[in-house]
Amino acid sequence: MYKIIKKETLAPGVKLMEIEAPAVAEKAMAGQFVVVIADEKGERIPLTIADFTGGMGTVSVVFQEAGRSTMKLGILDAGETIADFIGPLGKPSRIEKYGTVVCIGGGVGIPAAYIVARAMKQKGNRVISIIGARSKDFLVFGEKIREASDECRITTDDGSRGRRGFVSDELKELLDKEKPGLVFAVGPVNMMKSVSAMTEKYGIKTVVSLSPIMVDATGMCGACRVLVGGETKCACVDGPEFDGHRVDFDLLLKRQGMYLDEEKEARDGR
Repeated sequence: MYKIIKKETLAPGVKLMEIEAPAVAEKAMAGQFVVVIADEKGERIPLTIADFTGGMGTVSVVFQEAGRSTMKLGILDAGETIADFIGPLGKPSRIEKYGTVVCIGGGVGIPAAYIVARAMKQKGNRVISIIGARSKDFLVFGEKIREASDECRITTDDGSRGRRGFVSDELKELLDKEKPGLVFAVGPVNMMKSVSAMTEKYGIKTVVSLSPIMVDATGMCGACRVLVGGETKCACVDGPEFDGHRVDFDLLLKRQGMYLDEEKEARDGR
């Protein structure tokens, strides 16, 4: 059993949990994820690591209450325990000296962008972060990623904070002025698709962090398979990060839509 040290509501339906998991915290690296199981009958929930403190033995995750399992997790409070906390899983981010790195996070992907931005900054890179959400209320981890960056640009769909528009609008303005060594993006699939299409035109190396439907997270079930450069990869063991210019985003969107349709039909009793 793993103790919940801290719980915080970051936005409507978006929760942060800091979990006591010394073995995971000791080995965790930017870009990796964990699998959380709320109770002995719970489903496996893959969540990107949002922060970790090796000395204190804790790992933080951020999740959106979207279905039965995440809602079950969301009702637990600090002091209570979860059944299992498996990780760290996946390949860590390649943290190197690129010069200037642009880290882009959308919605609940912002915490994942933060931990990469922090690692890139510690490596000596100049970090420019671009974060976006539908409104200011969903700009989670905004202050943390600002602290980890040399510059932080903000966009919201409704213009309630920062630029009204999308992260791709802010990125284009930036790329028209300078050429960074790397662009990293994590968030909604359509956002990562737009960012990758744009950076390909500018010839800029781009890495995206994918979170397709996942079951066992060990590469055995194949549920999280994605097509990268014409080859089938499993996001859980081959990723979650891939070359954004080689990912078949259309196929990824189609597969995600299929699962979402099935989930909706199950909820509707069809």
